[in-house]
Amino acid sequence: METTKADFYVSVEGNDSWSGKLPNPNEMRTDGPFASIERAQRAVRELLASARRIQPVTVLIRKGTYGLTAPIVFSPEDSGTERCPVIYAAYPGEKPILSGGRRIAGWRKTDNDIWIVDIPDVRDGKWYFRDLYVANQRRSRPRLPKEGFYLLADSLGSNVRDAFVFADNDIKPWENLEDVELVAFNAWDELRFHIKSVDPDKRVVTFTGANNWEWKRWEGNNRYYVENVKEALDEPGEWYLDRKTGLLTYYAFPGEDPNKLDVTAPVLNELIRFEGDHANGRPIKHIHLRGLSFQHTGWSLPAESYISIQAAFKIPGVVIMNDCMSCSIQDCEFSRIGHYGIELRRGCRECLVKGNEIHDMGAGGIKIGEPIIRSDETLQTVRNRIIANHIYDGGKTYPSAVGIWIGQSGGNVVSKNHIHDLYYSGISLGWTWGYGASLNDGNVVEYNHIHDLGKGLLSDMGGIYTFGARGKTLLRYNLIHDVMAHSYGGWGIYFDEGSSNVLAENNICYNCKTGGFHQHYGKENVVRNNIFAFAKIGQLQRTRPEEHISFIFERNIVYWTEGPLLHGNWGDDKFKMDYNLYWNAAGGKIDFYGKSLEEWRSKGMDLHSLIADPLFVKPDKADFRLRKESPASKIGFKPFDLKGIPGT
Repeated sequence: METTKADFYVSVEGNDSWSGKLPNPNEMRTDGPFASIERAQRAVRELLASARRIQPVTVLIRKGTYGLTAPIVFSPEDSGTERCPVIYAAYPGEKPILSGGRRIAGWRKTDNDIWIVDIPDVRDGKWYFRDLYVANQRRSRPRLPKEGFYLLADSLGSNVRDAFVFADNDIKPWENLEDVELVAFNAWDELRFHIKSVDPDKRVVTFTGANNWEWKRWEGNNRYYVENVKEALDEPGEWYLDRKTGLLTYYAFPGEDPNKLDVTAPVLNELIRFEGDHANGRPIKHIHLRGLSFQHTGWSLPAESYISIQAAFKIPGVVIMNDCMSCSIQDCEFSRIGHYGIELRRGCRECLVKGNEIHDMGAGGIKIGEPIIRSDETLQTVRNRIIANHIYDGGKTYPSAVGIWIGQSGGNVVSKNHIHDLYYSGISLGWTWGYGASLNDGNVVEYNHIHDLGKGLLSDMGGIYTFGARGKTLLRYNLIHDVMAHSYGGWGIYFDEGSSNVLAENNICYNCKTGGFHQHYGKENVVRNNIFAFAKIGQLQRTRPEEHISFIFERNIVYWTEGPLLHGNWGDDKFKMDYNLYWNAAGGKIDFYGKSLEEWRSKGMDLHSLIADPLFVKPDKADFRLRKESPASKIGFKPFDLKGIPGT
């Protein structure tokens, strides 16, 4: 049973000059809770320094919104111990909100549903924001085209990276051109640029930064749109902030009065930072955040613009942890934020991220580790647990962000998370191109429900995507479905960039655009006892032949109604397939990369496999349980149960 007893209390009705030891102001209003979390933090430090504790130190935070003017920073002085952890938690039954935003009031109505307000801090260069929330709903800056995309007409050559040729009158020398942002898409990432100038006669747009990524530069037919165009403000729900005049204009929905609603704009991009002292061997230990809501943070665009490369990995979290041991974030909410939700960055070990709801975010959900390999083992992030989080409705600003990103980090457990409605991959493991060194090994990804990804915006994605992951990595008991890429890609399980000795077993993948399983290239991975069903373009894909064995594919069931069984490159014999069951439920021909089963077996493949109906209970309803008379037992398939997986 939750208790209301605490060492200190914080309330919007409190006062930082009080003792903080009462949950409510006393009758004379001479004592009561603190008004700010920062004041409670100082009190906790004083308590920890004054006496040795043998029980937890608890701060309970009452309901209400706590507007932060700077991130709260925890240091080793704030640490607890295993017997005496430090807990910052919501008061039982209440929801305290830590807000990085500022409320905007004083609106006046002009024509129809157009409302305006003057913001002197914007005019004076002290504040500028790119997100706006009205009644806790994200509103949009005006963009062109209103729906869909423009297409880049032509490049100016491979050496011209800061300009391209646009078609017709897609881009114009608009007012406040320097505040217009162009958002372009490559296969799996986005680019966001400030516009420097427009030549309408030559149809050339020039940017303040350059597209210097070697993999993809400006090419013909890149999709793009332009955002924050003042002249395009013409639909309800749109808003425009004039940096020069400080005038905020909002096109309200009919009957909407912003003076009667909570209208909030971000001031901060980050809310909490844990900063351990690695140089002196003093990590932060045993601090726990529970039941808090983190809201209303923003994002910024550097003068040189932004290039994602992949997974929006450069975008930080709203809560950032460095050099932490045995800390946790549990049952918290992250909503209406501009970045990722939680980031365990450098030197984080045995930390727990559990039961959090992360939604309506500019980027993704949770980041673990870094993109670099640190030789100092104490700086490596390892053995953390990411359990039962609900991550959805992300990628609002950075579509290439993922639900859970694990970089150069190993030994983590990612379990029972529900991840959906993102534009790129659900869970991304690794950050090594090719067969070079990787710390991404020994990760266990299990019992996760991952679905409704891609949505036709980006390509080259997977429900679970391994990017140079290494041995002892286990992908098991995951349910993955509805991964829809823009062009190529959109797989259930995707082994990429030298992923090696990874085991994928007892997973179900269905309704994925380009296949339930794909390996670009890698070494001796094992794919066994999985169900792959109803992919669209093809069921299984292999791309790069290599001298070693790519993977072992055994005891799997593949069930489909459209597209070939195998696509990509299966011309050699550097893979092993056997004891599988294949069935085209539409009655179509079944061949193996253009070969009959007999011809395929002459290569040593699928010698004991079957072509037979597996007799699922209701495959059209995604019920892939096997009937008693199923022939799957003849290939050694072992039924597994995903009942109770989150979101089902």
